[in-house]
Amino acid sequence: MTPPPEGVLPVDKPRGPTSHDMVARARRALGTRKIGHTGTLDPFATGLLLLCVGRTTRLSEYLTGMDKRYEAVARLGVATDTLDLEGRVVAESSGWAELSADEIETALGELRGPLDQVPPQFSAKKVRGEAMHRRARRGERVELEARPVVIHELELLAWKPPELRLEVRCSSGTYIRALARDLGEALGVGAHLTELRRTAVGSFSVDRAVDGDHLETVPEEAWISGLEAVRHLPRRTVGAEVARALAQGRPLPLREPGEVPDEPVVAVACDGALVAMAEVSSGVLKPRKVLAPELGQGGGTP
Repeated sequence: MTPPPEGVLPVDKPRGPTSHDMVARARRALGTRKIGHTGTLDPFATGLLLLCVGRTTRLSEYLTGMDKRYEAVARLGVATDTLDLEGRVVAESSGWAELSADEIETALGELRGPLDQVPPQFSAKKVRGEAMHRRARRGERVELEARPVVIHELELLAWKPPELRLEVRCSSGTYIRALARDLGEALGVGAHLTELRRTAVGSFSVDRAVDGDHLETVPEEAWISGLEAVRHLPRRTVGAEVARALAQGRPLPLREPGEVPDEPVVAVACDGALVAMAEVSSGVLKPRKVLAPELGQGGGTP
């Protein structure tokens, strides 16, 4: 029997399905239920969705916090309750026709860097255990606290009144719909998103992703190994003997001269494969999540 696939699969999500729908598609196409995604995309959005398959589902928490890159189109002069084109229009203004390029650039400048951003009422964010979009569809409005995000880059790619095409690189947890809302408010005309495409997660680009409408035939080279998926984290390479001990959950002292700095998260590799996610504390390597691949022979010290 062919073993189920394993690794991180970069998928180019089409417009329409939810992120959960894409997981369901992948489960059917790949013949395994052990699949999860690492960051929600709105149904109207397209672009990169990283699916963790098999044992790599245990790596999800290490991938969700990476920066994201998007291309977005914001339509000025119309505000909607969902902050996107699928919502109900709640305000309109023709003031966009009088905006200058300098005014737009000034407003963009105010949105770069650290921000306190209020999440959209229509979002997957949970309040008292229930997603906000469910409450919003019942007509409920919950006062949401602003939370810190960082807009590392916010560039104007094109201005074709009344639409702005933007490129954004931001911290995880940033809502681009809310960014469009805040831009519209800063310009005094309101705004909503008409297009949103995620082009990168960390160092992984949508250029490498497989078509989300054709998951039945995934080329082998499309897969990202567990070790490659966590390449943004510190790494330690060990021999097979040490790897086996870590795979059994045994903490091991580090045999290194001098002081060994503590590391809250470290990827442990053996023979080019990810053995475990661990932490270094007081000179001891402590496994936290074991991936336990096939291990080669040989010794080695941590």
